[in-house]
Amino acid sequence: MKSQEETLEEWCRSLLQAYELEDVEIDINEILSLAGVAAHSVVRPAAPLTTFIAGFAAGLAAGSGQATEAASMDAAMGLARTLAKDYTNPGTDAG
Repeated sequence: MKSQEETLEEWCRSLLQAYELEDVEIDINEILSLAGVAAHSVVRPAAPLTTFIAGFAAGLAAGSGQATEAASMDAAMGLARTLAKDYTNPGTDAG
């Protein structure tokens, strides 16, 4: 039986291959960490939304030549992590 880590690695490779992105390096643990921050700091459904938007923003930045793929991903993930950590849910009493 495969471990969760092995399954995620295999799934990641399958997705990258399907999108013809075999040369792209993905830090699965970093993405999962960002998802965890968003889930616990905002609300659980914010996890996939946050990682999608961060990835989309990184892709746009890299595709337009603003920065390398790695720099774009680092910047997008860093900004998303900061925003999630600093998020105050307006529906809660912050005081």
